[in-house]
Amino acid sequence: MKITNRRAFFDYQLQDFFEAGITLYGHEVKSVRLGKADLSGSFVRILGSEAYLVNAKIFPYQPGQVEGYDQHRTRKLLMHKKEIISLKSKTEGSNLSLIPVSMYLKNGFVKLEVALGK
Repeated sequence: MKITNRRAFFDYQLQDFFEAGITLYGHEVKSVRLGKADLSGSFVRILGSEAYLVNAKIFPYQPGQVEGYDQHRTRKLLMHKKEIISLKSKTEGSNLSLIPVSMYLKNGFVKLEVALGK
């Protein structure tokens, strides 16, 4: 199942695309497999030498009711350190933003496609 952020293509001029892994709980992975996620209004923030997905909404998995689950929690992205440093330098020097474009499954892992948007 591929979840796309259609709003990103409308609001931004997307330039470079990057693939990143994402840390999720087990029930969040099940929700993503069912297509129960929303990337509209989300963005990527780089703090120090780590990248985070902020304001992405992954709906709770219905058969397993989780107590106190936050749909909008900040999730860590898994990228190489060199990629994070290059993205940080590109976004600081100009008026570019890191925008999540799509979330999909690849070899059983959830991946996030991130683009530089102007």
